[in-house]
Amino acid sequence: MTEVTDISELLLSRIRDVADHPEPGVVFKDITPLLADPAAFTALTDALAEIAGRTGATKVVGLEARGFILGAPVAVRAGLGFIPVRKAGKLPGATLGQAYDLEYGSAEIEVHAEDLSADDRVLIVDDVLATGGTAEASIQLIRRAGAQVAGLAVLMELGFLGGRARLGPALGDAPLEALLKL
Repeated sequence: MTEVTDISELLLSRIRDVADHPEPGVVFKDITPLLADPAAFTALTDALAEIAGRTGATKVVGLEARGFILGAPVAVRAGLGFIPVRKAGKLPGATLGQAYDLEYGSAEIEVHAEDLSADDRVLIVDDVLATGGTAEASIQLIRRAGAQVAGLAVLMELGFLGGRARLGPALGDAPLEALLKL
């Protein structure tokens, strides 16, 4: 087996499906078993840090909330700064916000704009790419803060929800890398 296959199998073996969560008909992808396994968490961190290096990122943005758990160790491993993108009202002081639509309403995310500069190339890290709404809003937010988007890296992509197609125009030439395509 190749190294990529080995990593994929390891990661997949540590993701648990939870039926009917958070609502009936939804199968939630629980990554807590992966996080609890030091070998799996290290393999994931290393793979995402390698993407950060390949994209020339200077900062890592983690999307609330599981993107924080994944993005912070990636930033440390890659020797980069970490910037949290939070739900509106969670960051103290001056923020830059970006609203976006959800299937059932709308939401807003925020960042401390002073943490990003025109010299920054930002890798966005999250656990799942589903419909792409949060990722698209984060791309817009990073650009509004004056930084460049180096790419988007996720643990898993739920391809049947169409997030990749939605993000194509927003990402432009920046890569979208999913370690697992489900």
